[in-house]
Amino acid sequence: MASRGQGERAGLSRGLVLDAAVALVDTGGLDGLSMRKLGAALGVEAMTLYHYVPSKAALLDGLVEWVLQHSATAPALANGLPWDSILRRYAETLRRTLLGHPGVLPLFFTRPAATPQSLEAVENGLRVLTEAGFALPRALDMINVLSIFVVGHAMAEAGTAELSRRGGPGSAAALAQLDVSDLPLVIEAARLAQDADDQSRFLFGLDALLDGFARWQEPGKQA
Repeated sequence: MASRGQGERAGLSRGLVLDAAVALVDTGGLDGLSMRKLGAALGVEAMTLYHYVPSKAALLDGLVEWVLQHSATAPALANGLPWDSILRRYAETLRRTLLGHPGVLPLFFTRPAATPQSLEAVENGLRVLTEAGFALPRALDMINVLSIFVVGHAMAEAGTAELSRRGGPGSAAALAQLDVSDLPLVIEAARLAQDADDQSRFLFGLDALLDGFARWQEPGKQA
């Protein structure tokens, strides 16, 4: 693909730039992301990208934005779903998006929502919850707690998958070598949970959170 100059931005948009950045992170991780490589992937000079993302830091914020937009609650708002169904849809979509692009996971521990597009997703969630009878500060706590749970669970899932692939500490192969004969509850729990998977554990935690959140809803506004 021929390289374009800084003033020749035909066909580019912020969305396309972020799509390409996510694709680069998918293949090379965050360490493999640079403005030069991103420009090359899009067929433009690196300087052209600064029209859409003014710095490398802004590009990283854009990756967080990309994930949140792909997990946003806005479509659910139009369907008139109850608050807990909307939060459930957000949590499940966010987990699925993160597991599909695990390279961006570390950003969610270091970079809060910091673009107008990211904050719009937060605004939508706050609107749902306050209209459902939750105080605004509590609604923000709910979104933060839920997001941290989903990101942490996705990080654990991605890490477990990598450990299993490599056979490192904590993998099934490594655990099989341990002598745990004097830990009967661990043995029995492992036997009973042998058919459990990450999805079922995630849904258990999600149910527990949503049930706990309900206690903070204003009386008379329960769905």
